[in-house]
Amino acid sequence: DLKERGLLDSTLVVWGGEFGRTPTTQKSANGYSGRDHNMQAFTSWLAGGGVKGGTSYGITDDFGHAAVENPVSVHDFHATILHLLGLNHQQLFFLRSGLEERLTGIEPPRVITEILR
Repeated sequence: DLKERGLLDSTLVVWGGEFGRTPTTQKSANGYSGRDHNMQAFTSWLAGGGVKGGTSYGITDDFGHAAVENPVSVHDFHATILHLLGLNHQQLFFLRSGLEERLTGIEPPRVITEILR
């Protein structure tokens, strides 16, 4: 256990992904039903490594389809994780066709400071 061994403060644990699932099912062209990717609402769980414990951030609508309070983009999520790892997301890029490509996208992302210790 990371906490028992004194390693939780120096270890970032991330569970989740960059997208959620739609709250309703759709039938696809191949006849299968399922829930599609949903970039408007997703759930992630972070612990240790500079994250405030016991903190919830953001609220979805009653249906769980879209964030209505404190929305976080996938680029905000990536910028926050990189910040917690001690990396400046603005300096992390590669050149492709003369353009700087970043994990955190073109639009300026926001590090979610409200969840940081």
